Parts: sequence; C-alpha cells; structure tokens
Amino acid sequence: MESLKVGLLGIGTVGGGTYTVLQRNQAEIANRAGRQIEIVKVADRDLARAESITGGKVALTQSIDEVVSDPNIDVVVELIGGYTLAKEAVLKAIANGKHVVTANKALLALHGNEIFAAAQQQGVIVAYEAAVAGGIPIIKALREGLAANRIEWLAGIINGTTNFILTEMRDKGLAFADVLGEAQRLGYAEADPTFDVEGIDAAHKLMIMAGIAFAMPMQFDKVYTEGISKLESKDIRYAEELGYRVKLLGISKRSEQGVEIRVHPTLIPEKRLIANVDGAMNAVLVKGDAVGPTLYYGAGAGSEPTASAVIADLVDVARMQHANSAQRVPYLAHHQMQAADALHILPIEQIHSAYYLRLRALDKPGVMADITKILAERQISIDAMMQKEPLDNEDAADIVILTHITQEKNINQAIVAIEQLSALDGQVVKLRMEALSR
Repeated sequence: MESLKVGLLGIGTVGGGTYTVLQRNQAEIANRAGRQIEIVKVADRDLARAESITGGKVALTQSIDEVVSDPNIDVVVELIGGYTLAKEAVLKAIANGKHVVTANKALLALHGNEIFAAAQQQGVIVAYEAAVAGGIPIIKALREGLAANRIEWLAGIINGTTNFILTEMRDKGLAFADVLGEAQRLGYAEADPTFDVEGIDAAHKLMIMAGIAFAMPMQFDKVYTEGISKLESKDIRYAEELGYRVKLLGISKRSEQGVEIRVHPTLIPEKRLIANVDGAMNAVLVKGDAVGPTLYYGAGAGSEPTASAVIADLVDVARMQHANSAQRVPYLAHHQMQAADALHILPIEQIHSAYYLRLRALDKPGVMADITKILAERQISIDAMMQKEPLDNEDAADIVILTHITQEKNINQAIVAIEQLSALDGQVVKLRMEALSR
C-alpha cells in the first residue's frame, strides 16, 4: 500500500520529537498502521533548525501555504500553535481535502465548531490526541474506550507548570512568586506564564474533554477560570494539616440542572491517587456509570511524550483514510451533538461544592458563635474547623473552616456577612473542595 504522506507545520519541540520518533520507530509504526507514514515536507521559519533535525531528507520551506496546498500530501500536522495562522492553515488544508492532526488546544477550544463543521463537509479527519494532556491517551479513552458509559464527571490535573509550582510550594513552603521564578529557570514556565498560572491553558483542554464527554459544542467563553497566582503557601500548609492537597483542577460534571465546566485551585483528600500526582505530571480522572472512576496518568507535555500522541493520530489516519466518514469515530465522539442554546452550562454561582474558608479574626469570646450563626442561617454545615494560635504580640488568629456541600451563591453570601463582622481582620479566603469518590 502507498505510504501516508505527511506535511509538517512547525518543527520545534513537538515537531522535532514527532520527526525523531517517527524515524526511530518507523518499522513498528508501519506495522501498526498497515503502511509507511512518511514526512515529505516541513514548513518552519527556522530552516537551519529544520535542516539540522531532518538532515536534509525532506523538502523544507518557510511557506505554510506550500504545504497545505501540496497535492501529494495526504495529512497536515499543525504544530505552530496560536489562533490566527493555525486556523487559516487548518481550514485551508481541510478545504484542499487533507486530513489534519493538531496539538493546538486553544485553536480547538475557540474554533473547534467551525473546524469540525468544515471537516465534516469535506469528509476528512481532524485528530487531536496531542491537544490534551500530552502523551496521555485521554482523548481516545473518552471517545472510544469509554463509549459504553454515560460519563458523569471528569477532573484533571492538565497543566504541568501549575502542578510543578503547587508541588514546590507544598514541599518547600515557598511563596508563589518564588516558585514561579524557579519554574521559569527550569523551563517549566514561559517568560509570560499567564496562560498557565491563570488557568487558561487548562480551560482550553477542559473544554475539549467536556465536549467529548457530554456531546457539547465548544463554548470556551462559558468556562469558569481561576488560576493559582493569588494562592498563599499557608493555605497549602493548612490544607495538608487537615488531610488535603491543593491542585489546579479542570472539573466538568453533569447534573439535572446542567453541566459544570470550571478550572480552579481545589482541595482533594490526600488519599486519592490524583492528589499524589506531583511535579510536572498530568492526570485525568473520569467517572463512567458502568466502569466507575478511571485514572489516566503520564507526561502532559514534552517533545517525545506529545509526539507519541501526534503519531498515534497519524496511525489512525493511515488506518481510516479511505473509510466512509460514517464508519469513523465522530470528531467529538457523538453523531448528534446537543444544540448550544439547549444546553445549560451552569454559572459558577449555581455549582455545588464543599468549601475551605480561611479568615483572620480577633481572638476574643463570641467570634466563633457569630461566624457559625452566619453559616447556619444559610444552611451551610461545618465539616471541620481549625484555629491557629495567635503569634506573639498579635491579637488575631487564623481560623480555617471546612464546609459540607452547598451552593456557591450561599457561601458567597456568607462570606459577605462574615467580612462585615467587626472582629474580622481582612478578607475571607475561599477554595473549593472535591471528594472525587463518587
């Protein structure tokens, strides 16, 4: 059978890994795919870098259009990132009847509806395993491995930078700013770390997983996103004392009221496996009604781990290139998607969660009675409480309260009332808690 001819857009970290792994494991990959997979043309601004990686064995160009318009290329692999150029390249490749493999989570989270519709019209494949959690095959698990299940919820550590920062803050007791500098020095964080530390990168990935899990069109503007830049090391320490770990989680749940899609720092019981995922590693926990909770763990980024996912998609394209489109796995796993206007994505005020509250109050009689009264008036039940001793020469102490599950709007109303107490010193810190057990 004729080889699958691939055009590569971008041969940086992931593109270079893709070329290297494909060459190193060529025979085994061909045996799995049923045919050779051959990169025949590479577009990159840095031709010297491209030459050094490929050894001059493939055609090189600085023109994206030269790749997406080449009639000899079967599939375009988009690894340039960003929104504008990547979107134009992908849509043009599709219009030219080429299959597409992409690692671009931002592109799909924002423009996936348009891209999938164009691909459907042209009868081509759009594969994107590498867009979420690097080398972890979570997209294939959601689209195929769990196809018998009604997905109830999923929760993931899907950004290695923030997981590294939180691990260091916990292990070394350092402030966020100090650990961020170390993460940048080690190459875990970009010079501008906003997308990572403010949860935007995780939100892109979560939207894609939620789309597959709940037959939803992409609606990135409705994802609640809260990062870790304001997180204090004392909250990580207090959580640890109470038996919890703090992780930046992407969480999506289905309920009778609607679908939750949210990214934020979250307390998880330390006995949960996902709570013990440290450093720059990723993990995704998925709960299906038939299979129960399943955990997927591995490297969420990096040259060869991400290349592993890119090549897995190329193998799928090689196998299914000439299959009838009705025989292929749908782009978001479902043949019929819910209409966006019929799907209720819950605002954050309507979600239900347990909560960690930290407040600083004067150490005097009656303060705790006032706080518990405010919570009780809003039907908020206390699960645990911890009061720290005031430091020398101070008359205020930290109080930590863990609540049972309540609606977010109730906890917000309680916080407003607590902050009006004369004995309170400063604002209340609020973090959400998830048991991840049912």
